[in-house]
Amino acid sequence: MVEELLSEENRLVLIVALGVFLILFMALLLILFFKLSQRKIIQKELEKKDLEIQYQKELLSAVIITQEEERKRIAQDLHDDISSKLNIVSLNSHLLTAPNLTANEVIEITANIIDLTHKALDNSRKIAHGLLPPVLDKFGLHAGVEELCMEFNSSKAVNIDYQNKTTFAISDNDKHLHVFRILQELMNNSLRHGKATVISILFEEENGIKNCHYTDNGIGFEMKNNENQKGLGMKNIESRIAFLNGKLTLESVLNKGISVVFNFK
Repeated sequence: MVEELLSEENRLVLIVALGVFLILFMALLLILFFKLSQRKIIQKELEKKDLEIQYQKELLSAVIITQEEERKRIAQDLHDDISSKLNIVSLNSHLLTAPNLTANEVIEITANIIDLTHKALDNSRKIAHGLLPPVLDKFGLHAGVEELCMEFNSSKAVNIDYQNKTTFAISDNDKHLHVFRILQELMNNSLRHGKATVISILFEEENGIKNCHYTDNGIGFEMKNNENQKGLGMKNIESRIAFLNGKLTLESVLNKGISVVFNFK
């Protein structure tokens, strides 16, 4: 009888010991699983941060390249156009000091000086307009986009339908200049690369967020081909959207144009 009780007690001890061992083993497995999961989560977060940093670097690079290209273009315009005309004006001015000039020669030289000066002033206004459109600066984004659409419509190559269902404060012109440049880039792409004949632009507002809907009927492109979305123009647009703390979505189908939606406050 005593031996049976002892054996029964031993079995209970063994069962309890096995139970404790299994609990400890499962606890160890859970701890290992938790550690591995945590390590994977940290690794993914680090990879995500690396991708974000890389993306920010690409955007910054796009901004710098775009600025450098813009500076080169302005320098080229100033050198090839304004400077050359002013040089000729200077030469003609010196000619007026020459002795024995006839009245007709004085009239001709003076007319050349006036004509070249007028052209230089006109071209300098165009360069200044490219840097900061006067209409946008004085009257706001709506007026600036209206003028931009009129300029494109005047080419007769494209018809632009522009609608605005919100208001823009002139005090926000610094931010709105980025919106203007985005539309300028999109319209240039639609005309030059997309071969579009119809462009639609719509501004509307929802819950304090302004949305811009842009579509064209151009040749479009394959969205699966990432190279179509990595051009300098798109990087420039993305960098401006990032500056505005906005979001951008782009959709395109081959031979069915593009659709772009971006928002900003």
